[in-house]
Amino acid sequence: MNPVRIPWPRVRKIAVWTVAVLLVLVLVLAVAAVWAVRRSFPQHDGTLRLSGLSAPVTVHRDDHGIPQVYAKSADDLFRAQGYLHAQDRFWEMDFRRHVTAGRLAELFGSSQVETDIYLRTMGWRRVAEQEWRILAPDTKRHLQAYADGVNAWLADHDGGRASLEYTVLGLQNPDYTVETWSPVDSLAWLKAMAWDLRGNMETEIARAALLAAGLTRQQVEELYPAYPYDRNTPIVTGGGIVAGAFDQQAGPATPPNPAAGGGTGGGTAAGGVDVTGPGGDATTARTLTAMADGLSRLPIMLGNGGQGIGSNSWVVGGGLTATGKPILANDPHLSPTMPGIWYQMGLHCECGFHAAGFTFSGVPGVVIGHNARIAWGFTNLDPDVTDLYLERVDGDRVQVDGEWRPLQTRAETIKVAGGRDVSITVRASGHGPLLSDASAALRDIGVAPPVDPAGSPAPVAAAPQPSPGRPATGGDQRDGYAVALSWTALRPGRTADALFALNTATNWTEFRAAAALFEVPAQNIVYADVDGNIGYQSPGRIPVRGKGDGRWMAPGWDSAYDWKGFIPFAELPSVLNPTDGYLVTANQAVVGPTYQRFLTSDWSYGYRSQRIRDLIGSARDAGKITVEDLRRMQFDNRNGFAPTLVPAVVAALGTGDPSDLSRVAATELWKDWDFQQPAEGAAGSTEGRGSAAAAYYNATWRHLLAETFDELPEDNRPDGGDRWYEVVRGLLAQPESPWWDRRDTPQVERRDDILRSAAGEAATELRRDQGDRPADWQWGRMHTLTVRNQTFGTSGIGPVEWLFNADPVGVSGGDAIVNATGWDAADGYEVDAVPSMRMIVDLADLDESRWIQLTGNSGHAFHPNYDDQLELWRTGRTLPMRWDRTTVEAEAARTLILQP
Repeated sequence: MNPVRIPWPRVRKIAVWTVAVLLVLVLVLAVAAVWAVRRSFPQHDGTLRLSGLSAPVTVHRDDHGIPQVYAKSADDLFRAQGYLHAQDRFWEMDFRRHVTAGRLAELFGSSQVETDIYLRTMGWRRVAEQEWRILAPDTKRHLQAYADGVNAWLADHDGGRASLEYTVLGLQNPDYTVETWSPVDSLAWLKAMAWDLRGNMETEIARAALLAAGLTRQQVEELYPAYPYDRNTPIVTGGGIVAGAFDQQAGPATPPNPAAGGGTGGGTAAGGVDVTGPGGDATTARTLTAMADGLSRLPIMLGNGGQGIGSNSWVVGGGLTATGKPILANDPHLSPTMPGIWYQMGLHCECGFHAAGFTFSGVPGVVIGHNARIAWGFTNLDPDVTDLYLERVDGDRVQVDGEWRPLQTRAETIKVAGGRDVSITVRASGHGPLLSDASAALRDIGVAPPVDPAGSPAPVAAAPQPSPGRPATGGDQRDGYAVALSWTALRPGRTADALFALNTATNWTEFRAAAALFEVPAQNIVYADVDGNIGYQSPGRIPVRGKGDGRWMAPGWDSAYDWKGFIPFAELPSVLNPTDGYLVTANQAVVGPTYQRFLTSDWSYGYRSQRIRDLIGSARDAGKITVEDLRRMQFDNRNGFAPTLVPAVVAALGTGDPSDLSRVAATELWKDWDFQQPAEGAAGSTEGRGSAAAAYYNATWRHLLAETFDELPEDNRPDGGDRWYEVVRGLLAQPESPWWDRRDTPQVERRDDILRSAAGEAATELRRDQGDRPADWQWGRMHTLTVRNQTFGTSGIGPVEWLFNADPVGVSGGDAIVNATGWDAADGYEVDAVPSMRMIVDLADLDESRWIQLTGNSGHAFHPNYDDQLELWRTGRTLPMRWDRTTVEAEAARTLILQP
């Protein structure tokens, strides 16, 4: 049988048509993809109608999409702000409100039910609803106007027209519909902010878990050393409480609280649940581990609660500046997200409201920035505002001082996309919600309680295990014992009032009145005004405890451990016009150890703050300080512990093989190293040598921690932050300390053995990953930042992650460095905390102020302003923070008129 032959011209014609069809198909798909991506891009110029306005609103945007808004009235101003936030960031806003309400399963299905149970149990949304009822009338009006603006935008946008994320979500959850925005949605976001900046809860859990896991009290104290007041200066260098108010010139009027100085190490609170007692240790260790695991599942909105989350802020008085007026700098350190947490904006109206700075999408007003008279910045105080209580429960009753009292209960229904509703019962004691009801592990704590009915440690035969097949629904609790969370943010407050009062304050007195309303999260606030004043105020709701200091789980059945109130605002530390002429806050100790009130036992150890103080001193000695000086300070990359560790490693290597790569690398790279940590640099240049030295140093540091502290439980391995600087500093003076001995070898290691071994492992790692020449190693090849979308950026689906995430980039800096690009030594070198923005305000000429944020103002993937600030941020550059309307109009790239 002869095969059929097709003439060659016909084959060629078929091939041409096939290629043409394929090209058309590719073109159609490309056009469809571009359309799907761009259909949600908002209109930034021309004219749009915004219902409810009383007069037109003008919006000038610069090349980076940063809007300056000009309105006739406050109602129009905040209505326009809501509209603009929704234009650029509505998916982010919608996701956040589902988090704060415990409604993630409505978006993403059954995988989020356990997280929703935790969130419903804590009840952030319920507290926000209570706050709405106590806010000032003007605040309510601003919040409502903002919500009306958001809803005006929603009226014309849904699904993929609102954001590309909704198109992707539709593939999994096609039935999802967007709800209208309410003022309570904005208030609930402030609860998420407070949660992520809540202070030292994880540290309390970790410290107790270490004791419970078998470490001695002395060992735990060595892992939580005292704050080094002799080396690192507190924010407030003197003062005390006199006649019910803080006096910056006074000493203590009463005997000081011995725990007030922070960093006081291990040990149990007097009368607390003793986790080191017979039998109670193993149970409590499991209890605390289960608690930490549950909390880690909650979405990270601002930060991961770890050592990298903090901030820098400082203010220099006019006596030290070139202009004769103050300069204020701020850079909060938070988890990197795409889009960045901040939205830059200027708000102006003929009503007298004028402010510019960094806003939260979903919340009206300016959070950090300046108005025409004052500037302000925040850092985290890291206060102890959370306590865990072990409660004795019987059904829906809880024991207090020998009496049984009713628990508060409420029913909740969790709607699940693509699944059945889940019903739960939330219980709460007088201390707070029973978090143990939200955890499959903690729910069975009654099987083996950490204490017996008399309150003494109880023998434990076996670990409590979740009942087989029991769903994590929060509706099936085991009687006997439960764990309650007491947290200041679970009580309604007036932080929203504080934000608007801060935006309109004109002097120190009005600023402090606004700060007095700022209840959660407790923060450090720096201040400067156009009259030349600088100041600091510590606001926040910080508990006054009866027995105990909050570091350990307390017996809830004994009311002596209850909170007795809160530190009065007048007693919290504050300073106006210090004699030094400047103030620095970088999460270090707020005040000296003689302060009479207890704030926390867990400060940051002051490496960043002391470096900033040193830089200010050097700039002062060189002449008058400028905005450019502060910009360079914000991007300072000096490692504050390297001058201590490097000589010790070099000395240990001096007794080894001179041809060993580790000794060669140390000799080549660390000689004359200035301890700066740039990401990259040309071979042979100062930056290139510094980057190579930093790469080798940080690899050595990581291996040193892993080898020295190999006996710690996996969940408590060193993260490498400044607490570990202090731990290792102490151990370097103890060459025979048992900490140096590795548990996986038969011989007994000493200090120099570990230092040599760590340097050797580091050299091997870098040779494998970056080649044989130490001079070619670069810190930025290891220390990379991948800014990921908060929802789909870790989906595990490559094309989806490509749509929303930024490409990895090498970054300078590191842990406990002014340019605080944090990383976890237990996991690798990847960046997990960053300066989320940088701001410098010049009170002599507000138009000369500077700002930058991590990504860009737009939340729309592929939009020109989605990540257009990332490279500027990475390299330490900033943008003009314009204020004068003439300058704003001259530099406007697009102008949008919102018409009634």
